[in-house]
Amino acid sequence: MYKIQPNTLFTGKIIKYLPTCHSTNDIAAEMIQSQEVFEGTIIITDHQTTGRGQRGNSWEAAIGQNLTLSLILKPTFLRASDQFQLNVAVSLGVHEFLSQYLPEGLTIKWSNDIYHYDKKLGGILIENTLQGYNIGYSVIGIGLNINQTQFGVATASSLSLAANATQSYDLNTMLGQLAEKIEKYYLQIKQGYYESLKIQYLRVMYRYQEWHYFRKNDELFLGQIIGIDQTGKLAIETEEEELLYFDFKEVQFVINP
Repeated sequence: MYKIQPNTLFTGKIIKYLPTCHSTNDIAAEMIQSQEVFEGTIIITDHQTTGRGQRGNSWEAAIGQNLTLSLILKPTFLRASDQFQLNVAVSLGVHEFLSQYLPEGLTIKWSNDIYHYDKKLGGILIENTLQGYNIGYSVIGIGLNINQTQFGVATASSLSLAANATQSYDLNTMLGQLAEKIEKYYLQIKQGYYESLKIQYLRVMYRYQEWHYFRKNDELFLGQIIGIDQTGKLAIETEEEELLYFDFKEVQFVINP
C-alpha cells in the first residue's frame, strides 16, 4: 500500500495500488477509456506480470522491490509533433530524483533508459492518445530498479547495488519524491521551456559527444552523438563526418564491440 503526500499541484494526489497486475500502462489506458481520470493519477503495483518497454521489449522486476508504476497526464497543450518534449521532461525528472542517491555516473540513454555508467537502472515507456493535432492523454510507464540485487542479465543494475546500500530504500518515500521531480519538469514544458530542457537533457545524455560504436542494420560504425532534433531523432556524426538521424529502434548502442 502506498500513501504519499507529495509537494505537488496534482501529481500523485490520487494513487491506485494493485498488489499485482498485468501492466500498469494497460490499466491506465483502460481507466481513461472507461471514466474521467484526474491528471496526475498514479497506478502502482508490486508485481507486473506482462510489463513491457519500448516497442514491446519485456520488463522484468522482482516482486515488491522496485518502483513499477504508470502516471496519467493530460498534456492537451502539447502538439503531437512535439510529443518528444514529454520524454525529455519525464526523463529529467527521473534523473534528478535518482541523482539524490547517485550523484555520479547517472545518465539518460536515448531515448528513455536510465543508466549508471554502462548498466541499466530503469526505463520509461510513454504512450499517447491524440486529440486533434494535440495530445489528449499520456500514460507514463516507469520501471526503476531500487532494492533488487539479482538480475538475469549482466547489463542490469539497481540503485541499491550502484550505491552499495546497506539497507533497503523506502519505496513509499521515494514515490513521493519521484512525483515531485516529474511534475517540476512537466510544468516547465507546459510553460514552453523546450530549448532549456533540451540543453539539460543533452548535458546528462549517455555517451553524448563521445566516440563509440553503434549498430545499424547489423553493421557496426563509429560515431558520436551530437544532439537530437525536434521530433526526438538521434543525431550521430560518423568518422567520415556524415550526419545521420535515427528514430527509435533504428540504431543500437554497442556496449562491448
